[in-house]
Order: sequence, then C-alpha cells, then structure tokens
Amino acid sequence: MELPRYGGYVARAMKNDHEAVLDDDARHLERSASGDDSLGRALALVRFLRHHCPWDAAQTPASLRPYLLEEANETADAIASGDDEALRGELGDLLLNVAFQIVLAEERGTFGATGVVAAIERKMERRHPHVYGDAEEPPDWEALKAEERAAAGREAGSSDPFEGIPGGLDPLSRAARAQERMAAFGFDWPDLSGPLDKVREEIAELEAAAGDGRARRIGEADERVEDEVGDLLFAVVNASRVAGAHPANALLGSVAKFERRCRRMIELAEARDIEWRSAGLWTLDELWEDVKREE
Repeated sequence: MELPRYGGYVARAMKNDHEAVLDDDARHLERSASGDDSLGRALALVRFLRHHCPWDAAQTPASLRPYLLEEANETADAIASGDDEALRGELGDLLLNVAFQIVLAEERGTFGATGVVAAIERKMERRHPHVYGDAEEPPDWEALKAEERAAAGREAGSSDPFEGIPGGLDPLSRAARAQERMAAFGFDWPDLSGPLDKVREEIAELEAAAGDGRARRIGEADERVEDEVGDLLFAVVNASRVAGAHPANALLGSVAKFERRCRRMIELAEARDIEWRSAGLWTLDELWEDVKREE
C-alpha cells in the first residue's frame, strides 16, 4: 500500500516484522495531521522519527541541549531581523526541540505534554492574581519568584539571592538579572541619576587604568584595565535597567544600526569612487555623517 507523506518524509514499508509497525505509525501520523492540535502533531513527528531514524533514536536530553540553545538564538535573530518568514521557520525548529524533550520525558515515564501545559497554566495563574484573582495590582515580580524558588526547595537553607539564575545567560542579561535580584531587597538606585553618575565614575577609572589610551587589540589589556572595563559595562547595564531598557536588546539594536550604517557608508564611498578600505578616518567619518543625515 502507499503510505502517507508527512513533512516531506515518505514512509516506506519495511520488511518482515517492521512493516506492520511502520504502517501503524504512518496511519498515526495521518490522523495526527488531520485531527490533532499542532503540538500533538509535533510530538507525533518526533515519536515517528525516534522509531525509524537511528540518529533521532540515539538522542538524549543532554545531547539535544546544544541544538536547543542554537535554535533559541536563531529564533532571537529572526525576531531582531523583523523577517516573519524566517521567524516562522525558526519557531518550527524551536518547537521541534521542545517536542523532542517532551517525548524523551514520556519515554522516561516522568511527564508528558499535558503536564507541561498544565504546569505553565498554573504558573501563569499564580503570577497574575490581578487577572485571575481579586488583586488590583500585579505582584512584585522578584518577590513572587523568590517565593516560588523557596516553595520548590531551591533556596532551602540558602541565603544566596542569585540562586536559580541560569548559568547560560549572556553576560549582559546575567548582569541585569543579578541587579534585579538585589533590587528586590531594596539595594537599588532611587532614580537614573545614581546609575549615570556611576557610569561617569567608571569611565574616569578606566581612563586612569588605560594610561595613554592607545588603541590595542582585544585581549592585550592588562588585568586592571579588563577589571575596569567590566565595572563600566556593569554600570551601563544598571543604568539601562533603571531606565527600563533591556541591555542585551538595546545593544543588539545598536549593533544592527552600526552594521546598517557601515554598509550604507561603503555604498556611498563606492558611488563616489572612493576606495573606502584605504580612505582614512577623516574621509570615512565624513561619509558616516552623510549616512546619519540621510537617516
């Protein structure tokens, strides 16, 4: 019999004992595609691949972790690009990774998709008493999360306020999360003036540590200069946080702007028959200002 196509994969009948199993799986995929919700279809796809592909069958939660992180980063890049077509594809890849972890948990007998969804429903209800309950204002976010960590036993006997911050966060996000944790205990600036003063202070300390200010290659700085650069970045993150901007998102936006302007600067140079690679700082700076005026 001709077996159904699913996601571009043509199920081919295997010989002997495997043929009946494959036929059942193919029919399950056909039912899934027509009747199940989208998450159910993704789970069915993973189960099918686990049964028939040696690579998929060999995967473990740990082996899939790098792919999960990679797909999350690629999804973030698609969001930053504003390309909805790219975002759709990356969300699909991310969903596949989520579905894979759920199927592996099913196989271990620990939880399934129903438990995952039920847990997030309970969490959102608990975190939104102003939506689901009688509260008039949203709860204090950090205090609520601290209660959740304590209830889960993650902070039992521990006074570490940074317990539970993921180690894999990018440095800017980790700095912001650490500052938010302490801000929840009142260790925070009352307004933006304090963080901005701290930024100025750290700039002065970096200038003193850097000496003549001569440009160096990354990695050539001594320990003191690197320490002062870290303090300056941390102070800038604090100012960003108090101002209400996520530092990682803000920096990504600035990087994208810089790249866009550099590409346009090169276009202007080529249109004016300027060899931009050897034009020198002053010529490039004039082109840069022209780009800024255009924008």
